[in-house]
Amino acid sequence: MADAHPVPVAERGHPARRLVIAIDGPSGSGKSTVARAVAGRLRLRYLDSGAMYRAVTWLALQDRIDLEDAETLAGLAAKIDLRIGTDPAHPTVTVAETDVASAIRTRAVTNAVSVVSSVPGVRLHLVRRQREIIGAGGIVVEGRDIGQVVVPDAQLKIFLTATSETRAERRTRDLTEVSGPVDRASELAQTRAEIERRDRLDTTRVTSPLVRADEALVIDSTALTVDEVVALIVAQIPGRLPAGRGADR
Repeated sequence: MADAHPVPVAERGHPARRLVIAIDGPSGSGKSTVARAVAGRLRLRYLDSGAMYRAVTWLALQDRIDLEDAETLAGLAAKIDLRIGTDPAHPTVTVAETDVASAIRTRAVTNAVSVVSSVPGVRLHLVRRQREIIGAGGIVVEGRDIGQVVVPDAQLKIFLTATSETRAERRTRDLTEVSGPVDRASELAQTRAEIERRDRLDTTRVTSPLVRADEALVIDSTALTVDEVVALIVAQIPGRLPAGRGADR
């Protein structure tokens, strides 16, 4: 789909090389797909902050750590050998050189990640790492507290949402890609219940709850295609570019 307001991509020396686009929203709203598409379109880097929390959760489950043990979880987040690739075409997630990109998308991790990510010490260490990756900009970052906490001065903030039914449908597709064929009706009902539970946990946690930044553009993706959502976001770019021609990264 052609954009209503085409913008130049982030070529060498272009101000967009210092642009930070923050995309927040609940599970299943389409953040990852949209953020990767926007980053690819603008030739920016891409960061899935949620993958970092999932990686810590995966390792905690592997090590059989009590998920109520906040101190041990914080220590795990501090020392985890975690590497996140920022190429939107080929994002990678490795823990101690082990590819965990698929392992962190399992139902076990999905159902535990909200508990782990609610631990203040875990968020402290991972937010620090996220800011290091973001650096001077030139990146699209997706998560739940990006515009409010991680990069409160991001030039463009998006809050992406959708109905719980639509989000359950999307998450079910994601899960079946990892686990294989399932009974769709029961899987959908279970996934919707899990999404609603995760919404409650994410929006009510004490540290960095999922909330919409006042200045964020709200996009309901329920009835929109990925291309349509991307077009809406890209159309916002011309008025958000940092002034001047920042140093190339």
